[in-house]
Amino acid sequence: MTSHATGAPVGDRTLWDRASGGDEAAFGELFERHAEAVWNHAYRLTGSWSAAEDLTSNTFLTAWRRRADVTLVRDSALPWLYTVAANAARDEHRGARRRLRLLRKVPDPPVVADHADSVAERLDGEQRVREIVEAVRTLPKSQREVVELCLLGDVSVADAAALLTVAEVTVRAHLSRGRARLRTLLKEAGK
Repeated sequence: MTSHATGAPVGDRTLWDRASGGDEAAFGELFERHAEAVWNHAYRLTGSWSAAEDLTSNTFLTAWRRRADVTLVRDSALPWLYTVAANAARDEHRGARRRLRLLRKVPDPPVVADHADSVAERLDGEQRVREIVEAVRTLPKSQREVVELCLLGDVSVADAAALLTVAEVTVRAHLSRGRARLRTLLKEAGK
C-alpha cells in the first residue's frame, strides 16, 4: 500500500491505525508485509513447519482481534507480532505437555508406522532447530524473552528494550548470559 500523494510506502503505524478503524485492506497489507517474518520466527520457536503455520495464523488472528488495543514499538508491528507468536508458542508447549501427561495414563494403542514421520525424523535441520528451541525454553524468563526476540526474531536490542520496557544494557546483559548458557547446554548435549 502506498500513499496516493507521494507514492511512498505507508508505514506500519498508519496501516495499524487504519486497521484499528476496521480497514481490512490495511490489515491485509500488514499481513502481506509481515507474515513471512512471523512464520520464520514461529518456526525458529517450534522447529516445526506445521506448528509455525498455526502460530502465524493465530498471531494474526490475535492481531486482528486486539488491533485497537495495541501500541506499536518504533512504528513497526513486527516486535509486537513476534511477542504474540512467542506467547502462543509457550502456551502451545504447555498444552502439549499436559496432553502428554494425560496420554501416558491411557494404554498404548497399536502403532502403525507413518512414512511421513520417518521422513521428518531424517531432516537434520529441523532436529537441530528443535534442540535449540528446547535449550531456549530452559533459560530463565528474562534471558528467554530477550533470546527469542533478538536471536530468534532478529529484533534489534533497542526495539527489544522498548518492547520489554527495560534498558538496552539490560537486554544486552540478558542476551550475553543467554548465549553463554545456550552454548553450554548445547555442548553438554553433545550437539
